Amino acid sequence: MINAIVLIDCATDSIPEVAEALANLPGVSEVYSVAGSVDLIAMVRVREFDQIAEVIAGGISKVPGVINTDSHIAFRAYSRHDLEETFAIGFDETD
Repeated sequence: MINAIVLIDCATDSIPEVAEALANLPGVSEVYSVAGSVDLIAMVRVREFDQIAEVIAGGISKVPGVINTDSHIAFRAYSRHDLEETFAIGFDETD
């Protein structure tokens, strides 16, 4: 699985509509409305590297209201949540 984090600047008056449109694109797993220097952050998860371009350039960038994107491809994921799930296979938290 290839993961990308896409920072998105969009028209201020259309943030909720842009977020909904982005969340409905194939390959976009989550969209977050955030405080800071960008308006939205989209998490892109695809199986093939070539699909990144399709999702970002062919999808996200073309959504009306999107002004600019800044994409970051993840090399490796480090997550305490994932480790806990791996080691807890078959066990309830109450065990």
